[in-house]
Amino acid sequence: MNKPHLTYEQQVAKLRDDKNLIINDETYCQGMLCKIGYFSLIGGYKQPFRDPMTRKYIGNTTFDDIVALYNFDQKLRGLVMEYICVIERKFSNAMSYGFCEIFGEEQKYYLDPMNYRAKKSNEVIKLISILSYNANINIEHDYINHQRSTYHNVPLWVLLHALTFGQISKMYLYALPQIKSRVCRQFKNVNPKELEQYMKVLVLFRNVCAHNECLFSFKAYSEIPNTLLHKKLNISTTGGHYDKGKSDLFAVFIAVRYLLYKDDFKELKKRFLILVREYTRRSKRVTEEQILEYMGFPTNWKTISLYRNI
Repeated sequence: MNKPHLTYEQQVAKLRDDKNLIINDETYCQGMLCKIGYFSLIGGYKQPFRDPMTRKYIGNTTFDDIVALYNFDQKLRGLVMEYICVIERKFSNAMSYGFCEIFGEEQKYYLDPMNYRAKKSNEVIKLISILSYNANINIEHDYINHQRSTYHNVPLWVLLHALTFGQISKMYLYALPQIKSRVCRQFKNVNPKELEQYMKVLVLFRNVCAHNECLFSFKAYSEIPNTLLHKKLNISTTGGHYDKGKSDLFAVFIAVRYLLYKDDFKELKKRFLILVREYTRRSKRVTEEQILEYMGFPTNWKTISLYRNI
């Protein structure tokens, strides 16, 4: 049956009477449901507090417990987004440098389907239509308008600023092998196929952060490659498949460890620990071990910075 529309008062009553959630301030509860939305707040952050069998909240869970987890996740999204954007910028620059190193700066080269390869030609045609629209039609970006009107050419290093991370990743996916090899020069100890896998996962996590979706428990449908760090951390396996660090948030941390400088990772690790401990000190319901488990972090994850990744 379809779920009926409920007023904010009815939503509060449902949480209190049907789900056994303690609500200390109904006015505040209604205000937060109005601000965030029932689905985004309750649907996204009920998991650690709810009995999956009875579908009711455990013990003395309060509405404030759910809001606290939401606020933690909001800060977490900001932190993760910051480092993914650094990787995105580095990747974008490497892509334009590698492509132009071979073909030059004229836009006709990145609009030529012969300069790409893909299993299905329509995939390349779709990508080129996006590139062509941004280079020749889209008027939203002054820097592109200037290149178009002044030089009648939009170099790739200018165009990429108007593309999404996903579109740039697709451009890499369909790039010729010699371009992929040049891009990988900017990322030590990663081969072209591995970089492709990293980017698929990072694009998905970036979208979660950008769209304010629930991050701490998110699992991507793609996976990062198996790495030496998985082995050194002695992460458990099931059927030869690593149980953690493949499609969860810990996979993003492994990606940062491989794709950015070691100091960047140390800074991310430091800020992440402060954020987790700040939340768990205030939370009466979720321990540091529990929240790390939800995010896919092994118990010995902090030793990751002690290992070389080659």
